[in-house]
Amino acid sequence: MDNHVSSNIARRDLLRLLTVGAGAAALSAVPLAAAPQTADTAKRQRARYQANSPEVQTFYRVNRYPAK
Repeated sequence: MDNHVSSNIARRDLLRLLTVGAGAAALSAVPLAAAPQTADTAKRQRARYQANSPEVQTFYRVNRYPAK
Protein backbone atom coordinates (compact mmCIF):
# COMPACT_ATOMS: atom_id res chain seq x y z
CA MET A 1 0.00 0.00 0.00
CA ASP A 2 2.90 2.35 0.56
CA ASN A 3 4.26 2.36 -2.98
CA HIS A 4 5.70 5.87 -2.67
CA VAL A 5 8.04 6.84 -5.49
CA SER A 6 11.15 8.52 -4.16
CA SER A 7 12.85 11.07 -6.30
CA ASN A 8 16.58 11.51 -6.29
CA ILE A 9 16.42 15.16 -7.35
CA ALA A 10 16.67 17.59 -4.47
CA ARG A 11 14.72 20.82 -4.45
CA ARG A 12 17.85 22.93 -4.67
CA ASP A 13 19.06 21.00 -7.70
CA LEU A 14 15.73 21.52 -9.42
CA LEU A 15 15.79 25.24 -8.65
CA ARG A 16 19.38 25.47 -9.91
CA LEU A 17 18.42 23.69 -13.13
CA LEU A 18 15.47 26.02 -13.72
CA THR A 19 17.62 29.09 -13.09
CA VAL A 20 20.29 27.95 -15.54
CA GLY A 21 17.62 27.18 -18.15
CA ALA A 22 16.00 30.60 -17.75
CA GLY A 23 19.40 32.30 -18.03
CA ALA A 24 20.24 30.37 -21.18
CA ALA A 25 16.89 31.27 -22.73
CA ALA A 26 17.39 34.94 -21.90
CA LEU A 27 20.87 34.99 -23.38
CA SER A 28 19.78 33.30 -26.56
CA ALA A 29 17.01 35.88 -27.12
CA VAL A 30 19.31 38.91 -26.85
CA PRO A 31 20.77 38.75 -30.40
CA LEU A 32 17.26 38.57 -31.88
CA ALA A 33 16.25 41.84 -30.24
CA ALA A 34 19.42 43.64 -31.36
CA ALA A 35 19.10 42.77 -35.06
CA PRO A 36 20.25 45.57 -37.38
CA GLN A 37 17.56 47.51 -39.15
CA THR A 38 17.49 47.04 -42.91
CA ALA A 39 15.93 49.33 -45.49
CA ASP A 40 12.91 47.04 -45.77
CA THR A 41 12.14 47.16 -42.03
CA ALA A 42 12.67 50.93 -41.98
CA LYS A 43 10.19 51.28 -44.86
CA ARG A 44 7.59 49.18 -43.04
CA GLN A 45 7.94 51.21 -39.83
CA ARG A 46 7.65 54.67 -41.35
CA ALA A 47 4.57 56.79 -40.81
CA ARG A 48 2.21 56.51 -43.76
CA TYR A 49 -0.70 58.69 -42.68
CA GLN A 50 -0.25 62.33 -43.58
CA ALA A 51 -3.17 64.46 -42.51
CA ASN A 52 -2.42 67.33 -44.89
CA SER A 53 -2.06 65.25 -48.03
CA PRO A 54 -4.50 66.02 -50.88
CA GLU A 55 -5.98 62.52 -50.79
CA VAL A 56 -6.89 62.75 -47.10
CA GLN A 57 -8.31 66.24 -47.49
CA THR A 58 -10.45 65.09 -50.45
CA PHE A 59 -11.67 62.07 -48.49
CA TYR A 60 -12.91 64.21 -45.60
CA ARG A 61 -14.36 66.86 -47.93
CA VAL A 62 -16.32 64.26 -49.94
CA ASN A 63 -17.49 62.29 -46.92
CA ARG A 64 -18.81 65.20 -44.86
CA TYR A 65 -22.40 64.76 -43.93
CA PRO A 66 -24.78 67.63 -44.60
CA ALA A 67 -25.61 69.78 -41.60
CA LYS A 68 -28.89 68.86 -39.93
